[in-house]
Amino acid sequence: MKKLQLLVTAISMATTSLFAQNSFQFDFGGGKPQASWTQVAPTNFYSAETGFGFEPGAEIGGTNCATSEKPFLFSIKLPEGNYAVLVTFGGDAKDSTNTVKAEQRRLMLEKIPGGETRTFIAHLHTPRISDAEKVKLKKRELETETVNWDEKLTLEFNGAHPSLRSLVITPTNVPTVFIAGDSTVCDQPAEPWNSWGQMLPRFFKPEVAVANYAESGESLKSSLGAKRFEKIFSLMNKGDYLFVQFGHNDMKDKATNALETYKSNLKKIVARTRELGGTPVLVTSMERKAGVERDTLAGYPQTVRDVAMEEKCALIDLHAVSRIFYRALKSSVDKAFQDGTHHNNYGSYELAKCMVKGIRENKLPLAKSIVDDFGEFDPAKPDDVNTFAMPASPTVSKEKPLGN
Repeated sequence: MKKLQLLVTAISMATTSLFAQNSFQFDFGGGKPQASWTQVAPTNFYSAETGFGFEPGAEIGGTNCATSEKPFLFSIKLPEGNYAVLVTFGGDAKDSTNTVKAEQRRLMLEKIPGGETRTFIAHLHTPRISDAEKVKLKKRELETETVNWDEKLTLEFNGAHPSLRSLVITPTNVPTVFIAGDSTVCDQPAEPWNSWGQMLPRFFKPEVAVANYAESGESLKSSLGAKRFEKIFSLMNKGDYLFVQFGHNDMKDKATNALETYKSNLKKIVARTRELGGTPVLVTSMERKAGVERDTLAGYPQTVRDVAMEEKCALIDLHAVSRIFYRALKSSVDKAFQDGTHHNNYGSYELAKCMVKGIRENKLPLAKSIVDDFGEFDPAKPDDVNTFAMPASPTVSKEKPLGN
């Protein structure tokens, strides 16, 4: 047993040493920190001067780690990019279970026992494209969702008695999975709303970054106009991916050539992604709650299928798979939705699993980075809605996301 403990300690020290290069190291214990590490006290709240700290509302206790009886947020000012986050939790499995979300409630780690160490990859972005251009953010993005577009990485520590011992945050160069879409895809800022895009990171090893650029109320055409795609393409490198899912808002366009324009724009995005060395993945929109037995998305899912076939690119048919999932729930289908269009934590978690299943079925190289505990998933046999549990984030809103 002693030899095993020494081996675990040696591996932990080697991992920390690897992360220490060009990294930001935070110690949340009460003792004297190691050289080059920054001590964080329970009273260290974020300020522009320090560039790090707990966010307002945090109630931190503990002597050898930061602990709380409720969720708390910690932020650090960083340049735009991908970051490997090495987190060591305090406490032990008997008194602490930790769930971590990044930025705007993107699920990174789920139900990790106290005392353990994990790594995940977080993506940080700003509206800037160049000195002359930036993404045209919505008023609501600027007022309530700036955590997704600001110049700091914000981490939420949640669960049963969350406990944080240390953080090591290091810039990293890994493949990026960019996501473009609408309110059924984006990082919803507040409970009880949620989308599959913000659940997806939990299902990948710390070998890829998930960068969600989707936004509520967006159509393919409006996202192009707001330069959301231009922002993605400004960051894209060879080996990256672009997942595209639109349709819920596009179908409201009354122009006689709306569907033709949608198809043309989709083809242009596929072509541009490939020019940059990326892999386009087209996703049909999941059905609304009213779409279990009848289509509610007009010809848009089929148009996505047509483009995927014509352009010979990967397709994840979430439209078809979501129906299988909804039908499996039978009379409990309401428990996957927050309204007629948008999902709650359970619904989005299961749809994210449908996406991971689609990645594997398309035999994308990305599939090798799926977490080992994913196993197999059958949308006809989803997780039990009555036993599903996800720690709720502290931000709550009754306001519906844009787009229905």
